[in-house]
Amino acid sequence: MPPIRILIVDDHLIVRQGLRLILETEDDLVLVGEASDGAEALARCAELRPDVVLMDLRMPGLDGLTAIERLRVAQPEIAVVILTTYNEDALMLRGLRSGARGYLLKDTDRVALFDTIRAAARGETLLRPEIMARVLAQAGSSSTAKDTPDTVALTDREREVLAAVARGERSKEIALRLGISERTVKAHLASIYGKLGVDSRAGAIAAAAQRGLLPGNAAP
Repeated sequence: MPPIRILIVDDHLIVRQGLRLILETEDDLVLVGEASDGAEALARCAELRPDVVLMDLRMPGLDGLTAIERLRVAQPEIAVVILTTYNEDALMLRGLRSGARGYLLKDTDRVALFDTIRAAARGETLLRPEIMARVLAQAGSSSTAKDTPDTVALTDREREVLAAVARGERSKEIALRLGISERTVKAHLASIYGKLGVDSRAGAIAAAAQRGLLPGNAAP
């Protein structure tokens, strides 16, 4: 497999330098560029077409959340992993709904960083258990949560697949446990995304949690 091409977006030079050194330790990860704000990130993505973007949230000028939303429209094939110092539930939920495939704090360990990048490059979402628990808790207590969970009509099988996604299971694992093909799992996911108005696993989890569509034990 070709190496995963990564763009770092952060307004602090020392953070970009540190991430560069960390990424250089892995043969399958290659840094193709850097940006210091959201506007520069969009330009660099159009130029370099990375596989994964490590995106900070709060930066001068165009912020990370707005950049993620615009990137989702302009280049939806690029996976975004949020890497930030801001440990705020509302930001986390908005970032995931905007299409990010992961949410990491800057004090995370390198193994978690590498695993999340690789999952994002595969088109998967990898959320740490504590992040997932907070997303579900925040969504459940949010004033924007729906009072009627059935406003989105998911089939029983779609609910099973969605709950499995929220537990962090991969498509292959879901297929094996439910006794269906991996292609069928992906078809169910496509249908779920369409009904929830999202285009990623993380977005589906966040949107479903807000609507009360996940069982209480869905979090890892």
